Amino acid sequence: MLKPTTALAFASYDEIFMTEAAREDANLERIVEIPLDELFTFEDHPFQVRDDDAMRRLAESVEKHGVRYPAIVRPRPEGGYEIVAGHRRKRACEIAGRSTIPAIIRDLDDDDAVLTMVDTNLEQRESLLFSEKAWAYRMKLEALNHRGVRTDETGRLSVDIVAEQTGESKNQIFRYIRLTELVPGLLDMVDSKKIAFNPAVELSHLTRKEQAELLDAMAKCEATPSLSQAQRMKKHSQAGELTRQMLESILSESKKEPVKVTLAGTSLKQYFPPTYTPKQMESVIMGLLESWHKKQAAIN
Repeated sequence: MLKPTTALAFASYDEIFMTEAAREDANLERIVEIPLDELFTFEDHPFQVRDDDAMRRLAESVEKHGVRYPAIVRPRPEGGYEIVAGHRRKRACEIAGRSTIPAIIRDLDDDDAVLTMVDTNLEQRESLLFSEKAWAYRMKLEALNHRGVRTDETGRLSVDIVAEQTGESKNQIFRYIRLTELVPGLLDMVDSKKIAFNPAVELSHLTRKEQAELLDAMAKCEATPSLSQAQRMKKHSQAGELTRQMLESILSESKKEPVKVTLAGTSLKQYFPPTYTPKQMESVIMGLLESWHKKQAAIN
């Protein structure tokens, strides 16, 4: 049984005191209380709902103040409602002991539902995993293309629209989407930052069989591929010559770590006039090192 609610999070002062007839005339959406057990997760929802500190804070807020912003749902042919936006709010309601959630019911087709789901999550979530962004960008682009919006009224491609809305370059969007070609085990390692983003993009070009073998090889060698190693794996894969033995051989190579030397500013300043800038100090040091290097070369 749906119950109208007065928790109109997006409503203005005048809208709150409108009669239902007036609201319908103004074409405003009603917010109703929907039982949690009538709600179902969006199919292939790419965003995780984690019981972390952020969820704990959200649940505490819901318990004290209620749900500030209504969820967006759409009716399911088999009954109940599919959550389009509000998966975290639903979970917070469960933790807070609520049995209902305020929601707006919209009749959305699959493409519009995907676009609404992706956009609201990209706007509202504070931080996103690599996998969440990757699948969100892919789903959004596919929804735009599927409903025929390959270009807008100005002639821009759909990827240009996504780039403008997300603040990412077109190239970066496609690089994120490449991550969806990774097998789950590798994508999990990208999310946990065990594999860096750039090597992961290169590894996404390996076949799924090769990726599975790579996971086994990484476990055996206790190593993850660097960018240059991932690029070589991609090259061998495209040539059809990437074997399990080759993967282990590449992973077993020693990685050259960059040499880093840190000099404390307080130690250096005693050798320079007080007016010297860090740039001037660096220039003098590099000159002395160059002179020392030449003397060493002459001795040897």
